[in-house]
Amino acid sequence: MEANEQGRSARKHRAIMEAATQVFMEKGYAGTSMDDIAKLAAVSKQTVYKHFADKEKLFAEIVLATTDRIDAMIDLVADIPADAASLDENLNRLARRFVGTLTQPQVLQLRRLVIANAEAFPELGAAWYAQGFERVLDTLATTFKHLADQGLLRMDDPLLAADHFAGLLLWIPVNKAMFTGSLQHTEADLDHYAAAGVRAFLAAYR
Repeated sequence: MEANEQGRSARKHRAIMEAATQVFMEKGYAGTSMDDIAKLAAVSKQTVYKHFADKEKLFAEIVLATTDRIDAMIDLVADIPADAASLDENLNRLARRFVGTLTQPQVLQLRRLVIANAEAFPELGAAWYAQGFERVLDTLATTFKHLADQGLLRMDDPLLAADHFAGLLLWIPVNKAMFTGSLQHTEADLDHYAAAGVRAFLAAYR
């Protein structure tokens, strides 16, 4: 009986999280009410408050839960073979996955939501960056240092090189999305950004 109750509670928790994510994305933090979330999750408002003390805590959990998705990206970034013959191919594959993952519509929407509420919730924004993108950059810096130690790249500051790599890939599509609200990029666009970014990076660091 207890296991069934725990299972129902977990399902309601997931339903609330999914509903809240959708509503926050559509209406923003200020425009979202707990009534909206309860209605979409098909639970009572009391049930929402039973799982989350207030809207701020629910928002924080939703934002930080997305950093778990970064784990697959970190594994990818950490797994670049030190092979001179395939360096271009390996970096292009990494770049394409990198730019594809970080320009997914929901990721871009969440980024805009966090930025829009950065002054109201500065600690949340800092935690989201540290647990997500900063972890990727740190791992990428370690990988680039390893490639430099093997003589495949040359650099004095691996973390700055990691920032340059990410910037070359993401500057155009992410800024376009932030300023115009257009969250869609064609596969050809992303292929182009990835290939051009890798060429520029290797011109500077090989």
